[in-house]
Amino acid sequence: MDFIIRKLLILPGIIIALTFHEFAHAKVASLCGDDTAKNAGRVSLNPLRHFDPIGFLCLFLVGFGWGKPVPVNPYNLSGKNRKLKQVAISAAGVTMNFVLALVLAIVLTALAKFLPGIFTGDSGYYFYTSFYYAVYINVVLMIFNLIPVPPLDGFNIVAELTSFDETEMYYKFLRYGSLILILLLITNVIDYILTPGIDGVMKIITLVLNMIFK
Repeated sequence: MDFIIRKLLILPGIIIALTFHEFAHAKVASLCGDDTAKNAGRVSLNPLRHFDPIGFLCLFLVGFGWGKPVPVNPYNLSGKNRKLKQVAISAAGVTMNFVLALVLAIVLTALAKFLPGIFTGDSGYYFYTSFYYAVYINVVLMIFNLIPVPPLDGFNIVAELTSFDETEMYYKFLRYGSLILILLLITNVIDYILTPGIDGVMKIITLVLNMIFK
């Protein structure tokens, strides 16, 4: 029963994190001149528009996952600095997750400081826990997506900054990216990658909170 309750408390954070992550990709792509995602209905805060069954289950059950990839056509990007625009699109999701985590943490801390009564009793405990999970899930999704393995954002950012996406080796990495992720998962190597990053971002958020609510 405790397991089921914990998963239900995590659910709102997962939906928020995935939805805003993919929305950010689509919105920035549209702002940069590519309406591919917009025409596909992805510039939306409707969670169903961004739902990927496998990615959702992984995030729900394992603790990290992904949403439905946002389609981007780099040839539609307007003006100069096309490479920088591609980087901006790839980085939009993880940036959104960081901003969300920070904003939610500020709101949670403000509520605890100025309206502590709302966290009393069982319902208050569940509300606080779900709110905290929303912060944590956004941080997890951010760090996970920064891993430089396809099809994650981190790989796209590195490939675009280094022009690796213009080489033949790039397409070979794309082909085997999912297998690499599975290998990282089953060998538990992914924990050694995620944990330092998650801890680092949580410390940054705590530092900001201490500055605001000192």
